[in-house]
Order: sequence, then structure tokens, then C-alpha cells
Amino acid sequence: MSQEGSRPTKPPRVILESLFAFPPNRETLGGSAYFIVEKAGNILIDCPASDEENLRFLQEKGGVRWLFVTHRGGIGKKVKQMQAVLGCEVLIQEQEAYLLPEVDVTSFEREFSLSPNCYAIWTPGHSPGSSCLYWSYYGGVLFSGRHLLPDREGKPVPLRTAKTFHWYRQLRSIEALRDRYSHETLHYICPGANTGFLRGKGVIEQAYQGLLELDLETLKQTQSLF
Repeated sequence: MSQEGSRPTKPPRVILESLFAFPPNRETLGGSAYFIVEKAGNILIDCPASDEENLRFLQEKGGVRWLFVTHRGGIGKKVKQMQAVLGCEVLIQEQEAYLLPEVDVTSFEREFSLSPNCYAIWTPGHSPGSSCLYWSYYGGVLFSGRHLLPDREGKPVPLRTAKTFHWYRQLRSIEALRDRYSHETLHYICPGANTGFLRGKGVIEQAYQGLLELDLETLKQTQSLF
């Protein structure tokens, strides 16, 4: 994989110990990828820019056991090449696995365990196979893809766009997350886009409280949040 363009690549930055965030990726329309360093095997969440610097970083950190794709918009241009070089397994919800016909994928229906501390959850709505990744460290971290994004105040919100697959189903997925977690089990959200609204923090803090504060009944009538 060769570097695209002539701009120097910013290195991933630490946002929590053993957790790195890559700069927004133009290949995924400004999507943010994350990297967890785990004893059970390192996990890459969505695709960072496909350049030599990022590949070297991943290899120096011990490689990648899993590449988890949160939704179709998190698929980079060179997933097949990344899998060949890194030897990783690509995990994606079954309804979007067809988007990677030349890649050896592992698909799941509702949940999938990547390690004793980490599992994927199907949260449809933004796209048919939109999914989140939960990591139990630091009081619970949810990697939300574009299912939940920060608003201008840095609080988690669903964002309805022209490409939203099913708005009401997306809101039901939020209800399911509120039922599943608590203040004790969900401290942070790492969103898959709009990270500039976090003003350098890198994470949405007080994540579960943010979910509780969402007025889902009002959102059902909302055409756009921005």
C-alpha cells in the first residue's frame, strides 16, 4: 500500500491507555478509525487511511487480529490488501458482508465475541448492518461508528441523513443500548465521525447519561439534527 498524495500522515494518538485514534480518513468521508491493543489480539475498528505509515504503526504495535467494520461507510478502499498484509480477520454484520465480495469475511447476526473483554452488537438503523463494538475496560467503551455521533456540545446523538436506512429502527437500537448498559458499564463512546466536536478529548464522556438524556419521542419527529 502506498501513501496517497503528498501530505504527511498524522500519527494515531493515544486517547486511553492501549487505545489509539486515527485521524479522519478521506476514503471513508472523514470517518474515524480506532485501534485497541489487547492481549487476546489487537482490534482495528473501521479503516484508517491506507498508507504505509498507518500500516507500519499497526505492525509495530503487534499487528491486527480483527478488523471490525461498524457499517458500510467504514469500509476503506484497500480492505483486501490490508487483510493480506496484516493477516487479520474481517468482521462485519451479515447484511453488509456482500459489500466485500473479494475479502474473506467473518459475519455475524446479532452479537459476536472478539475476546473476553470485547464484543460486537448489531444496532441497525443508520445502515442495515450498522453495529457497535463494546470494550469493557475503563468502565465500558462503546465504539459507535455512525450510529451515535457527537453534536456541537459533544453529546451523543443519532444523526438522520438522506442515506439513513431506517430512522425508527435506529432509535430502537438506542433504546436497546440504554436497556443493556448503565452508568457503571458505559463510561465512554468513541464515535466514527464528527470527532472535531469533541474538542480534543477523543471520547464522549458520561456516555450513558448522554443516552438517557436523549428524547427519543421527539427525535421520532425530527427530520435533521443539523
